[in-house]
Amino acid sequence: METGGRKPGGRPTREQAATLGARLLDGARSVFCRKGVSGSSLEEIALELGVSKHTLYRRYPNKAALLDAVVERDIGRFRHALSTAGDGAGDGAGPLEALRRTALRYAEIGSARDYAAFYLSLNAEAALSATLRARLAEWSRAALEPLAGAVAAAQAAGALRPGDALAVCGILVDLLEGANNRVRLGDGASGDAPCLERLFDERWTVFTAAMGGRG
Repeated sequence: METGGRKPGGRPTREQAATLGARLLDGARSVFCRKGVSGSSLEEIALELGVSKHTLYRRYPNKAALLDAVVERDIGRFRHALSTAGDGAGDGAGPLEALRRTALRYAEIGSARDYAAFYLSLNAEAALSATLRARLAEWSRAALEPLAGAVAAAQAAGALRPGDALAVCGILVDLLEGANNRVRLGDGASGDAPCLERLFDERWTVFTAAMGGRG
């Protein structure tokens, strides 16, 4: 039932609508992650959530719109986390330390299995869908803007060699994804689970040695 605590015959409050919206996106993300985008339908998502399909269709006219909403919410949270990760680096540490903190936050989020499972499933489907590949490229550019901005700030300060900040950001991301993958696949059964901090430090050392500023 979809009473949501509203008064009989009344419209849901703004808070009730926001709660329902978050629940719909959480449920859709879970279904997309488990069954893939191509293997899911709005009807199936509505059934799993226990709401009518009309509840979904009123907000999202099709599956693509629902997927966009799920990912845009994730991107907003991701960008905020990256944008605030360097806070406190203005204590004399400089823009390179701000970049390091931002990169570490990227690794912390990306190494989480729940977070990664959804995007790895999207990447797998994108291999067979030009439309999804294009959307993933757009989402990636938007999500990485704070990290690319931190790279540009470090370059402007002479802490990194000059060049295309997006390209340099891509090199850093490639290094970090290697660490993330090791953490995600480590089961810890032997008591020797991969340590994200150690893996990050190793890759950060490689990155700064290769891309460090020349003074």
